[in-house]
Amino acid sequence: MKFKVLLILLLVYHGAGSVKAAELVVAVAANFTVTLEKLAPEFERQSGHSVTIVSGATGRHYAQIVNGAPYDVFLAADADVTARLVEEGRALADSRAVYAIGRLALWSRQDSYVDPEGKVLTDGDFRRLSIANPRLAPYGRAAVEVLTALGQYDRLFARLVQGENIAQTYQFVDSGNAELGLVAYSQVLENASGGSYWLVPEQLHTPLVQELVLLQDSSAAREFAEFMRQPSSLTLIAASGYGNLPSTATINP
Repeated sequence: MKFKVLLILLLVYHGAGSVKAAELVVAVAANFTVTLEKLAPEFERQSGHSVTIVSGATGRHYAQIVNGAPYDVFLAADADVTARLVEEGRALADSRAVYAIGRLALWSRQDSYVDPEGKVLTDGDFRRLSIANPRLAPYGRAAVEVLTALGQYDRLFARLVQGENIAQTYQFVDSGNAELGLVAYSQVLENASGGSYWLVPEQLHTPLVQELVLLQDSSAAREFAEFMRQPSSLTLIAASGYGNLPSTATINP
């Protein structure tokens, strides 16, 4: 009798282990990729699940999801996109949640090239300004809004070079193909080569509200959503160059 009970317990234990261990595929906006790469190992350690990260422009990820990409979770840089996925029945309505507030920065590899007020945009003699594609990337739309608010969009239009996403936008500046770039502040903080930057005032563009949404209803995906709101996760996200979350930024269980 004891042998049977032990056997049953062992079967239950091993069965639970196989259910617990899952492979999550997480699509993430390019600006948040490095931060997620820092968060993922701790989530894997806590949960026993594994995470595969797929980075790209939010608009590109949306098109892939519509075409059947097998993602479990989507960390978008645009709340409008997560709302659209819910409306179309491609994502779980109760899972939308703000995970970060993006910040935009004007950055150059050259020390002292960008002044503290960003006047280089109006007074500087530069050939190229890199921005993300505004049709695909929220950071690109924010860049256009900033240039428009400063009355510089028409004047600088011919000097703009567009990256497909904010990662490519950053690379254009880092490689020297553009002297300046309107990039994610998180990228500036991650940059080891220094340079100079201007943190763009948030009132110059629409808030960069970044939302996550679950595309598959699984316990592993919901564990991931819960992990993203842990104090330690929020602390790391803030330290990575993102603004404070609003008090309404809750994640549904």
